[in-house]
Amino acid sequence: INLERLSLFSPKLFHDKLAKCGLTFFTGVPDSTFRHFISYGLSKKKIIISTREDEAIGIAVGMALSDSGSLVFMQNAGFANSLSTITSLVQLYKIPIIFLIGWRGFLKHDAPEHYKIGKIQPDLIKALQLPTKIISDENWEKNCSWAIKKIKNNQPCALVIKRDFYD
Repeated sequence: INLERLSLFSPKLFHDKLAKCGLTFFTGVPDSTFRHFISYGLSKKKIIISTREDEAIGIAVGMALSDSGSLVFMQNAGFANSLSTITSLVQLYKIPIIFLIGWRGFLKHDAPEHYKIGKIQPDLIKALQLPTKIISDENWEKNCSWAIKKIKNNQPCALVIKRDFYD
């Protein structure tokens, strides 16, 4: 862990920035990439844990349709499992959801089962034409604002966090 990074970004700051912009609940399938974000959200009673990514998307669609901002967190393998739900529901009906996707498998020291999906993740996102920004220490706040603007214009989008970002 790079301690200098902690002064620029924290799961609490990230959560609070999104909450201040109107996201009332977050839902998704737990992943260690988001463990601190999830723990903080649970302490604030703002997280709904799902067992599957498509279930989380269904919850988020319901929240979006009731004019509550919504975010779905998942790792990239779960994103791949959700392609049909994203294209045939979220994109087709322009449901304003932010997808927070953990990018596993882009580093050599990750678990072998993550390599393939990590390699093809950028191509999957590009094929979906899903507007996406990768979060870094320097741009997380700007990219959160970008995502909020997208959903306020009824456009789904994604924020990607690399596995080594704050894990």
